[in-house]
Amino acid sequence: MRICLITPRPDHPVLAATTALLTPRHQVESIDPESEGDGAPGDPSVPGPLADVYLLKARTPRALALARSFEERGAPVLNPAAATALCQDRTEMAGLARRAGLPFAATRTVASLAGLAGLAGLADGRDLPYPLVVKSRHSRRHDLVTRVDSAARLRGLGAAWAQEPVVVQEFTANSGWDHKLWVIGGQVFAALRRSELAEDGRGPTLPLELGDLPHGWQDLARAVGSVFALEVYGVDVIDAGDGTPLIVDINAFPGIRGQKGAPEALAALALRAAARRA
Repeated sequence: MRICLITPRPDHPVLAATTALLTPRHQVESIDPESEGDGAPGDPSVPGPLADVYLLKARTPRALALARSFEERGAPVLNPAAATALCQDRTEMAGLARRAGLPFAATRTVASLAGLAGLAGLADGRDLPYPLVVKSRHSRRHDLVTRVDSAARLRGLGAAWAQEPVVVQEFTANSGWDHKLWVIGGQVFAALRRSELAEDGRGPTLPLELGDLPHGWQDLARAVGSVFALEVYGVDVIDAGDGTPLIVDINAFPGIRGQKGAPEALAALALRAAARRA
């Protein structure tokens, strides 16, 4: 089989370990989407025969366009470009999740951070239901994700983020830990990490045995894949009390670092997808 990685970082730990598992019997290549084509994000061009399967570990416009071009020619891409793009739009993500009955945080979209105070009809934002969680609408590296406890904090953010399209969620009291659930081809992996809303930073990722998850959380993680058409993805869940899950984020093809068995699961998934095409 010929497996191709769409990524600028084929040396990423999970991809490198997966490549090492596959290469004794299969051909593994990589494409840096930023170096392919004629420079136009919507018009990539990679000549030659198709690979049996592509693993999309990139989210830039050029990477998505490249993945779509392979899909249009009949090649399987994990995850599909459309599913990957949907997970970058927090408005669309929340809408789909809630329509499907998933326990996703209630989310409201605002055209700009500067207009957020207008939700309460006051210029200074005093009557907003604090605390709030404010995030950039479009998920990307170094985007805005923060807790806002006061109008003063909201005004302070405006200096740098005034024109940023944002989504707003009411803050749900929790332990301060995110449950990181990763799924590869239906196999669930788990860890704990301090919330990115924590004042002292996220800190290290801590191991978490699947048996220590509340009842039903593994099934919930798998259900996300069915709803979003994802095969390799992450689900951030907080415990809203007594084991009640609340999904706060969904990521297409996250890093999944340090999870025993993750490279093996990814290699097996790639081969299954390639075999289906064959």
